Amino acid sequence: MVYNSPKRLEPVCVRSFDLSMAEVQRRDPVRITLQHFIGLTAAAPPSELKHSGCIKVNRCKCLMRDGSGLIDLASVADEDGFIQRLKPLPSAVGNTDVLLSFSPCLPFSQPEDFSITDCTDVAACVIIRIRQDNRVINQYLNYGRHEGNKFSYNESKKTLTVSYSMFPDSEPQTVVHYQCSPNHSITHSQSFSADGPLQMWVESPCACPNACALVDVGPGTIFLIILCLSVTAYFIIGSCALRPFRTSNGVQMAPEDSVWCMICYHLSEQPDGSRRKRNYSLTDTL
Repeated sequence: MVYNSPKRLEPVCVRSFDLSMAEVQRRDPVRITLQHFIGLTAAAPPSELKHSGCIKVNRCKCLMRDGSGLIDLASVADEDGFIQRLKPLPSAVGNTDVLLSFSPCLPFSQPEDFSITDCTDVAACVIIRIRQDNRVINQYLNYGRHEGNKFSYNESKKTLTVSYSMFPDSEPQTVVHYQCSPNHSITHSQSFSADGPLQMWVESPCACPNACALVDVGPGTIFLIILCLSVTAYFIIGSCALRPFRTSNGVQMAPEDSVWCMICYHLSEQPDGSRRKRNYSLTDTL
């Protein structure tokens, strides 16, 4: 009797559990379906995250996890490495001008001739120019460095967001959004306020993976250039130094006498400009 009572209660508990689940599903079938869908959705991101986003290669490059290519921010900038250089920003004060300079890859300093300012080796610099009493007062503010910048990629918007801080692990001062755009023109816009970080939006085809990639000149390319120049110089000098003449066997080429004489003349000269003395033998005097 002691051992049989639990066996009788077991199916009763199971039946009551089954009835309760069936009753819940009958009363609210949408809830059960939604819970099942949420469970599947929660299990999906770990596998998808392995192939989404990008991996920071350095402060200027980001490698896509899905293998679509590399985003090089240097291709978005101009030939001097700037996206914005002394760009005027809206200012609420009439006698004050606000200017922005930003380079995604190259650290710069402003002003260039005087480096003891907050804008030394920075990625973004905000210049506040105050006109007061017939003079101009410039204030240089550091708005982020390249060291410790953080990358994040939005797959749906095709946008790479890079944040720049004054110091590593500090609050970002500048946040730049690079959006992949099919348009060949590059457009910029910015939002500047004292309450939050400086926001910039850059739309460019060079913000797409493997677009506008800059080709690095490696040792192999340099060797090929030197080889081509050497072969070209060989044929040019050879055509000038050789004189064609016709023989019974056909046209042949022989070195010009003047070329050989000129080479021998330069080799026979002393470093101080004096000519080398020639020693005559007894047979030469006869």
